[in-house]
Amino acid sequence: MATLSSKPGLRYSVSDWATNNKQISHTAENKRNVSHDIRQEGRALRNETTSKTNWDEYDSSRRLSDRINDVTRWKENLKACAQQVDAEMDALTLSKEETERALAATLLPLEVTAECLNLREGRRGMELVCDPVEAELKKEVEVIDGAQRILQQCIDQAFEQLCRLQEARQQLTIDLQDKIEALDVDMSCLSLTIRSPEISLKPNPTRVPPGSTTPQQWEQFSRYNITRAKEEMQASVQIRENNNVQNDLQFNTAQRMTVEFALRKRTHHEEQAYHEMQWQLKTTQEEIAELEKDICHLEEDMQAKTAPLKLVHTRLENRIKRPGMDLCRDEVNSTTAIILHSLQSLKQHEAQMMEDLSRKQDALSLEQRSNQTRQCLTLGVQTEGLPSAVVPLTNSSGRHKLDLA
Repeated sequence: MATLSSKPGLRYSVSDWATNNKQISHTAENKRNVSHDIRQEGRALRNETTSKTNWDEYDSSRRLSDRINDVTRWKENLKACAQQVDAEMDALTLSKEETERALAATLLPLEVTAECLNLREGRRGMELVCDPVEAELKKEVEVIDGAQRILQQCIDQAFEQLCRLQEARQQLTIDLQDKIEALDVDMSCLSLTIRSPEISLKPNPTRVPPGSTTPQQWEQFSRYNITRAKEEMQASVQIRENNNVQNDLQFNTAQRMTVEFALRKRTHHEEQAYHEMQWQLKTTQEEIAELEKDICHLEEDMQAKTAPLKLVHTRLENRIKRPGMDLCRDEVNSTTAIILHSLQSLKQHEAQMMEDLSRKQDALSLEQRSNQTRQCLTLGVQTEGLPSAVVPLTNSSGRHKLDLA
């Protein structure tokens, strides 16, 4: 009888085989489902990241565009403020130059006034009086000296304000230049796209560079520069308003006219006194001539009456011998003595009047020279409308002062 060989090992039943096949199919189906879910999640993540990347790129471009607009706005504000500062600096410079011309214009009146005072010191005797002309001349010196101090103070203030404006303008220039460079960088960044050849991966692009500021600090810095510049411009406008050269010139002109009026009045009085003294001298000389004529006539009469005079002299000599109260002076001798005394008195007064007339003539000549000296001021006033060159100043604190002592 023939026998069948059998393979050694474990044998499974049909149910185990079916169960195993079913389990394998179920596991494959689960794996496929998991794979499907993973693929769906990957696609969703890819779509999400693509959308987020596109949105972030758009939002970054929008924020960069807004930043460019902000930088452009502040750049325009800084530029406009810088132009205003330049205009104010030009206006203040013109005001300073006008003040320097006004200061230089006070030198001639001061020299003329000092010359008039020196000329009037040449008066002699009773003509050397402290009259209103001298008082007004000294007042004019004080007025001009005060005007020089005020004008020099205005020049110093304008110079210092120009330095502050220049400093504010320099700060605006630096800020404006930074804004222009930052605007160029941002415009260049805004023009980049994913297809630009200049893009590349950078190491640690999110690092915070040293010296960086916050947007609030950035805006506050520019606002401070503009505010400071406006404050300096306001101070400059105030200085130009306070620097009223015309008022000083009008005050000096009024004092000059007062001095000239007092000088003309004094000259008129001296001319009157001079003419009066001339008339008195002429009248006195005529009286002296008449008296000398009378004396000559008396001498002629005495010569013609020598014999009667001898008789009279003899009688007078003999009458000297009268005793006591009867010894009185003769009338002829008294009359002759009185005439001689009157003649001597008139001649002495004539000499005094001649001396006084000489002093008055000298004083009148000095007043006329003072008037001629001050004519250059009148010519200077008539030519004020003509353009004059700016007198250069070595520094803004120098001044010219005459010593009148």
